[in-house]
Amino acid sequence: MLAVSLPAGAVGCGSGTRARGSESSAEAERNEEEEQKKEEAAEVAKNRELLSQIEAKKREEDAELKAHKTEAAAEAKAKKREKKAAAEAKKKEQEAKAKAKKQEEAARAEAKRKQEASQRANTVKRKSAPRRRETSSPISIHQ
Repeated sequence: MLAVSLPAGAVGCGSGTRARGSESSAEAERNEEEEQKKEEAAEVAKNRELLSQIEAKKREEDAELKAHKTEAAAEAKAKKREKKAAAEAKKKEQEAKAKAKKQEEAARAEAKRKQEASQRANTVKRKSAPRRRETSSPISIHQ
């Protein structure tokens, strides 16, 4: 039975093989196309992921650049405020020195005025005081 079945099976397979061969060829093509589509989809997904990473990196760099610019602007503003405060402090110091000098000059002028007034008062007292006459002493020395 085996011997009889094999040739019969082989005959059946021969015609089926051709049909299957063309069927297999079409299926192989479909499989190949599906495989190619899967590869293309995987490549597209990979490219999208890569693009996403590049865009994320660019956003990060842009944010970092913006932060640096903001920081630089803040530092410049702070330096400007410090410079303005220093200039104002120097101006106030100069004004205080000028005021102190003016007060010192006023005090000297007042002291000089008082001294001159005192000298005038002493001069007036001397003039109004009675003068003493020089008299010879009652004791005379005779030789």
